[in-house]
Amino acid sequence: MLAVVMAALDASAVASVRTSAAAATVSCTTRYKVIGRVVAVRRPAWNDGPVARPSSPVDHYVHRGDVLTSCIDAIARTEHGPAYHKCGRTGSVWRVVQGGQIPATCVRRI
Repeated sequence: MLAVVMAALDASAVASVRTSAAAATVSCTTRYKVIGRVVAVRRPAWNDGPVARPSSPVDHYVHRGDVLTSCIDAIARTEHGPAYHKCGRTGSVWRVVQGGQIPATCVRRI
């Protein structure tokens, strides 16, 4: 009896893992339009950690009207307030896009 219950639990656990793995492979479809004039896409330097800084190396530039895809946010925590002042606003959220990270204040969701 106990073996039957354990087998049923194992089967449900495997099914839930397969379902979550299938959900993880769905491609990202959240799109953002650049609202800044010219915005730098920055890659965190080797000593910056996982989140870019305003002084991180520039990977490339994007221009107003460009459409970017992102479904991951990186939060820059600072003890002195906002992490950056870009595109006329202050903020701490970076959107992870192809090539690096861009300030969330410079893009608008479409």
